[in-house]
Amino acid sequence: MGLSKTERRQRIKSRIRKIVSGTSERPRLAVYRSNKEIYAQIVDDTTGVTLVAASSRDKEISNAKGTKSEIASLVGKAVAEKALKAGLETISFDRGGYLYHGRVKSLAEGAREGGLKF
Repeated sequence: MGLSKTERRQRIKSRIRKIVSGTSERPRLAVYRSNKEIYAQIVDDTTGVTLVAASSRDKEISNAKGTKSEIASLVGKAVAEKALKAGLETISFDRGGYLYHGRVKSLAEGAREGGLKF
């Protein structure tokens, strides 16, 4: 019997997390995608602290109209803006076991447009 969708994503996620980890110089941009919303946070894994976070549930983003991909792009720009204010410029991207396609891709492109380098 094959793996369920969530088991498959957990395997991919652990495979990615073996390689990608956040340091204080280059923190990790972690993405979580639910059916309705998308969340992004920048994490320093050495201390286990979330430095910056943004989601589609934030007040300024939740009022925006558009498709889920357009809103994900806004979340990427918002997390990039907050990261630049916190003094973070280079990050490592953690797609969280999701395919780099659709909402995850538009969030990453929005973060790049916002000024983050990865």
